[in-house]
Amino acid sequence: MRKIIFLILFCLYSFNVSSEGYDVFGIGIFDVKFDGSEDNQSTDFRFERRFDNTIFDIGPESDNFFFLKPFIGLEYTSDSASYFLTGIYLEDNLGQLIDGEENKIIFSPSFGLGFYDNGSGKDLGNDLQFRTTFELIYKLKNKNRIGLSLGHISNANLGSKNPGVEIISLSYQIPY
Repeated sequence: MRKIIFLILFCLYSFNVSSEGYDVFGIGIFDVKFDGSEDNQSTDFRFERRFDNTIFDIGPESDNFFFLKPFIGLEYTSDSASYFLTGIYLEDNLGQLIDGEENKIIFSPSFGLGFYDNGSGKDLGNDLQFRTTFELIYKLKNKNRIGLSLGHISNANLGSKNPGVEIISLSYQIPY
């Protein structure tokens, strides 16, 4: 419990909570394996707060691909597994990336780390877990967005075992 409180306090003090960004509400399938080997599939519920303030700008000024921004999040499964995380993400307009003209589709990869409690769900071998996600987002006329993502959670071989999980989810994103 102290780890969870520490992580929440770290996130609140690390990022500017008054900045603009998106609240992301997602639902998906936890432990998807494309070869049929999943052993503890469940429903994944996700909430993220994505902040729009840049914490690292490592690219040329003309290309927004390298503006890394912070997020905090929570995932919870129908098997009572929970994952509290923080990390960085970036967004790039696919039209601008491919043919130089902006369109309504955004590519958004992210990387995070956090505390995982397996509840009665899949044991991932360690409390500390890392998550990578690739997401395609469609911008709606009202500035809300719909996203489709594929993520992977793993302990990076820090634990006694490292089964990892893949998550496919659909999200609805609301600006704040």
